[in-house]
Amino acid sequence: MLDLKNKVALVTGSGQGIGLAIAKRFASLGCQLVVNGLEEAEKLEEVRNGLVDEYGSKVISFRADVSKSDEVSDLYDVAIKEFGKVDIVVNNAGITRDNLILRMSEGDWDKVLEVNLKSAFLVSKRFIRAMLKLGRGRIINISSVVGQMGNAGQVNYSASKAGLIGFSKSLARELAGKKITVNAIAPGYIDTEMTEKIGDKAREALLSLIPLKRYGSREDIAGVAAFLASDFSDYITGQVIPVNGGMFM
Repeated sequence: MLDLKNKVALVTGSGQGIGLAIAKRFASLGCQLVVNGLEEAEKLEEVRNGLVDEYGSKVISFRADVSKSDEVSDLYDVAIKEFGKVDIVVNNAGITRDNLILRMSEGDWDKVLEVNLKSAFLVSKRFIRAMLKLGRGRIINISSVVGQMGNAGQVNYSASKAGLIGFSKSLARELAGKKITVNAIAPGYIDTEMTEKIGDKAREALLSLIPLKRYGSREDIAGVAAFLASDFSDYITGQVIPVNGGMFM
């Protein structure tokens, strides 16, 4: 049976959306958690309390911008002080700043690359230390179908998510000998706060591209993340797991 008992996981961007769904699934499997995001501290504490009340897991929350190295260091120190270890890292933090390239500002390019890609570098580099001490670990990076197939109006987002795929494969090769696996999940169009901003006509057009004829749920992604975090995935590393309803094959 799938379980994450006696494991500690950091899930970045877990104040809402896919990150929160992953945190809930992990907690339901007995995992202890570090909840992180850029929401106000009070909001993150509400998320923490909800997880504790519903699942009984030990959970801490910590507000940090994971695209900044000093805040990642603070996050690491708090996690290690509280739990003494971190077995699993889910690099989920992400934003969009969509526009056609001729209208996209340099600032919007830089910000998306910082939050979506640089954060995975900073968090992984820091938390690998804890995994090396344990002699094992799991790193799960949340990429996107648009990192595989591209999407007009999202050159920054697509580049960041494609970068996560290359990052995952390279890091997997570096760490395989240390029994630390690194994999990526590439969600398709998932019902989240981010995709709710898409207009009705655009949503209908996108739906026509999905063979399963539905948008994915946050739980679809959380289930795959739980599998990759578990002992059942011991022999899987450097892979991209598509969860897109057949949109990209």
